[in-house]
Amino acid sequence: MAIQTVGIFGAGKVGIVLAQLALKAGYEVLIAGSGPVEKIALTVEVLAPGTKAVTAAEAGAKADLVILALPLSKYETIDRSGLDGKLVLDAMNYWWEVDGIRTDLTNPLQSSSELVQRFLPNSHVVKAFNHMGYHDLFDESVPQGTLKRKALALAGDDDDDITIVRSFINDLGFDSLFIGPLANGIMLEPGSEVFGANVTLPELQAMIARFVQSPRGQEIQLARENAAL
Repeated sequence: MAIQTVGIFGAGKVGIVLAQLALKAGYEVLIAGSGPVEKIALTVEVLAPGTKAVTAAEAGAKADLVILALPLSKYETIDRSGLDGKLVLDAMNYWWEVDGIRTDLTNPLQSSSELVQRFLPNSHVVKAFNHMGYHDLFDESVPQGTLKRKALALAGDDDDDITIVRSFINDLGFDSLFIGPLANGIMLEPGSEVFGANVTLPELQAMIARFVQSPRGQEIQLARENAAL
């Protein structure tokens, strides 16, 4: 599938930076906020000129790929009307200062992206763009082949989806590292060494390997094996 139009749910710092990078890479970009279009129109016009502020329904319907860049606590408010069959990138994280204290979002043995996939059962959810800070995403984007290019990890359950997202990540200026199924996205979330990482591909690979071998990584693996019995 060729990606031409990118829809971004969320006009905060992450959403705006990803919009800027996608626009620079040649994509048409639609941005939706949580309220009326007029609420974000000026922000979008000033910070990401060339993109278009729209409703969530329009972004979902027209986009080939949708990025979720909202506070995680708002994931159940997402307009699902246009997301059936769509490739959806989950760039969200639980952050207590924004989301409040939410035990339902902090299962230590489960990736929050698994919750998002359950909420969007007819969408193809891939976890990506969640472990690097928005400022680093903006500053570190460079062409393919640049020495010491930074890398982004992604997790997902479908090979075709992963191929598309890796190409998209490359277009936005980063190497990519596939770390396995969506459940492995827990390795990219707050509390892990990878969260906040602004490193090259070999360094990111080493971080993931350390997580897998860590006590927490072993605990997660054991829990999954027991659940499968």
